[in-house]
Amino acid sequence: MRALVVYESLWGNTEKVAQAIAAGLADLGSVDVMTSDAAPGAVDGYDLVAVGGPTHAFSMTRASTRADAVASRHAPHEPTRGIREWLGELARPATAIPALEFDTRVDKPRLPGSAAKTAKHELRSLGFDTSAKQESFRVHGYEGPLLDGEEDRARVWAEGIVASLGHTV
Repeated sequence: MRALVVYESLWGNTEKVAQAIAAGLADLGSVDVMTSDAAPGAVDGYDLVAVGGPTHAFSMTRASTRADAVASRHAPHEPTRGIREWLGELARPATAIPALEFDTRVDKPRLPGSAAKTAKHELRSLGFDTSAKQESFRVHGYEGPLLDGEEDRARVWAEGIVASLGHTV
């Protein structure tokens, strides 16, 4: 079995969550972890896809919100292609591959909107099986770091998904 974890990260917080999710998916077999800049345009050949990014302006990032994060908040990395753009270019899979969606977001104040929820809608429209509930992981302030325990929670969340999908993947 093969899994693909695609993530977008500006400060490294979402990357840490993606790596923890990959560790939780390891029981499936091989797990490829890629940035949204490096992710392939088709995912046929994978048995599960996980997609995650930071929540900006109540949704997935845009080029303008990423540029603003670099200019006004000194984010150390600005992806050229975020998960929004990657999903927009992604080919429809031949079969309904199970998909997981995750995001990182500010812990306080608690704001509405979710990159994971928006990604779920995009993946569903592409024909993915989005029956698993999306998950948000919290960061301190805008830049992070992750709240204590969030990496462990991400790994455990992915392990639970593997257990629930074990008979269908």
